[in-house]
Amino acid sequence: MFNTRKPLLAAAFAIVAPLMAGSATAQDEGLISIIVNDASNPYWFTEGEVARTTAEELGYRANVSSHVGDTNTESNQVDTAITNQAKAIILDPANADGSIGAVRRAVDAGIPVFIVNAEINQQGLAKAQFVSNNAQGAALGAQQWIESIGDGARYVELKGAPSDNNAATRSNGYETVLSQYPDLTKVGEDVANWDRTQGYNRMQNMLQANPDIQGVISGNDEMALGAIAALKSADRLDDVVVGGFDGSPDAVDAVKAGDMAYTVLQPVAIFAEEAVRVADRYITTGETGLDSEKQLFDPRFIE
Repeated sequence: MFNTRKPLLAAAFAIVAPLMAGSATAQDEGLISIIVNDASNPYWFTEGEVARTTAEELGYRANVSSHVGDTNTESNQVDTAITNQAKAIILDPANADGSIGAVRRAVDAGIPVFIVNAEINQQGLAKAQFVSNNAQGAALGAQQWIESIGDGARYVELKGAPSDNNAATRSNGYETVLSQYPDLTKVGEDVANWDRTQGYNRMQNMLQANPDIQGVISGNDEMALGAIAALKSADRLDDVVVGGFDGSPDAVDAVKAGDMAYTVLQPVAIFAEEAVRVADRYITTGETGLDSEKQLFDPRFIE
């Protein structure tokens, strides 16, 4: 089922290797602080590593830290960047609303902030926000899920963290497509916070309540992989279609193995690199060179 016509994993996750192979420059342009969500997740690990290696390639020192969705931790990390007189902050925010205060403190301290992956709910603070076109990606995923499962089935949905706008955007994107099929019945949904273990536990609970489900549509790959593990434990995976979102290496392996029907690849490596390059442009020229604060990157499809 893996579509070799679209070697998209190389365009995202494998891009880390050539970047890391690049030679470091001798000139020290200062520090770029990179703050991601959870570096133990392959998606956010890639985001942080691509940003770090790009910054170092451009002559900056760079460090990567993770807030794991906690705004207090994020706030401390931003304060550390301010204390260390960072030239710029690359931030994947913990909370669309709750991260605004930390961004404002950095801006007030004269440090430009460049948002990646998840948005903040205020325009004009960050110099730019680099995000996937989640609505488009969700529509792609939902359409493929329909092709895999058919237009009549009982299914459940796993949702991401409510503090992240991407969770609602993807869920709404799924609903826009799936609501056009009256014989599709959603019998359950739960929040698993982008996490594989939570995906496993939520899937177990929903299976107990609805043992006859035929499909799972998930807001990201980690939750989908947790669901797959739960379905395997219950000896139900062969009867259930599972779809994911992110294009993580583990998800691509699951697609190859036939455990996952598809995944939607977010171009995380592309927008992480672009964020650093735009930050460098702003540091050196005082301009981003962009036509708008919000920059959308279209996801692609892996089946």
